[in-house]
Amino acid sequence: MELLTVVAPVFGTNCYVIVADDSTCVIVDAGAGVAPGVRRLVAERGLTPVAVLATHGHADHTWDGGELTSAFDVPFVLHTADAYRLADPFGTLGPLGATHDENGPLARALVGIGAAPATYRAPGRVEPFGSEPGADGRTADVELQLGGVRLVARHAPGHTEGSTLYLLDSEPAVALTGDVLFAGSIGRSDLPGGDAAVMSVTLRDVVRHLDPQTLVLPGHGPSSRLGDELRANPYLRG
Repeated sequence: MELLTVVAPVFGTNCYVIVADDSTCVIVDAGAGVAPGVRRLVAERGLTPVAVLATHGHADHTWDGGELTSAFDVPFVLHTADAYRLADPFGTLGPLGATHDENGPLARALVGIGAAPATYRAPGRVEPFGSEPGADGRTADVELQLGGVRLVARHAPGHTEGSTLYLLDSEPAVALTGDVLFAGSIGRSDLPGGDAAVMSVTLRDVVRHLDPQTLVLPGHGPSSRLGDELRANPYLRG
């Protein structure tokens, strides 16, 4: 297995390409502006994409998903609790996505790379996962076998209702944490669908129980190790 990264020009979202030994690959978090780089990478490496995944439904992690799912004829996969966001990427972001006179932060960033808000293309084939939530408000783990890539989708709400950790079947362990956990910080919970209390439970009951050797690949910024975060991240200490 190999992990490749394309950083989006909008909000610096990390788009990860997980490559299996058989050259099939899964694209995770297709943020705004990554499509040309991902398509070039796929062509240069002779890869066969089998799915586009999203750690959650915010537009800075899904914007180029429609283009890539169409280009490669693959499904768009995310937790069912965030699937509704794909139809309204601006409205579900609250003030961050406000488009009034193109003054919202997301709209301004898109215009900056030559992508007007009106150019958004929702994925055509969406395959949500996730059962009914349990007593703790989380859904059960889902094992995904996508080409040669095997991973576990673990519900981790708080940043959004459907935020998910993708755990790779590898040694050492790898967790794609989206906007749940960053190096030295965590994702915000003040946008629509976020919940600070739920995020606290996720950090306590989900994140802290991962193997300390786990490589953390966040939605923005540098990678880390969970053990380092347990020692130094103020949101995980104590």
